[in-house]
Amino acid sequence: MACRITELVIDCVDPQRLADFWCEVLGYVELGWDGDDALEIGPASGFGGAQPTVVFSRNDTPRRGQLPLHFDVNPTDRDQDAELERLFAAGARTADIGQTGEEHWHVLLDPEGNEFCLLRRRLDAAG
Repeated sequence: MACRITELVIDCVDPQRLADFWCEVLGYVELGWDGDDALEIGPASGFGGAQPTVVFSRNDTPRRGQLPLHFDVNPTDRDQDAELERLFAAGARTADIGQTGEEHWHVLLDPEGNEFCLLRRRLDAAG
């Protein structure tokens, strides 16, 4: 037997704000709150399916330094340029981490400053 990722937990100051942003980015829905401090989002099928859910856990302690991991996302129904514009409209910002301009991806920040990358290759939404 092997394990698979079922949830990703992200500490944040404002769970609702990040949940709204990532629901827009990923096409996820709000699955519910665990008390007042943790909000879970995921595919409409809910927890336990092929895609992991994301839990935004309230933490008022500011984080220091770069996170040791980040999301990579791929467009599913448009090209990379159109998806980049959609992400900007949702609240993403460009991040400068020393890119050369030759990369095939864009480094972005979510509303709380967490880095993520928009990759070029378009994926099938069902996959």
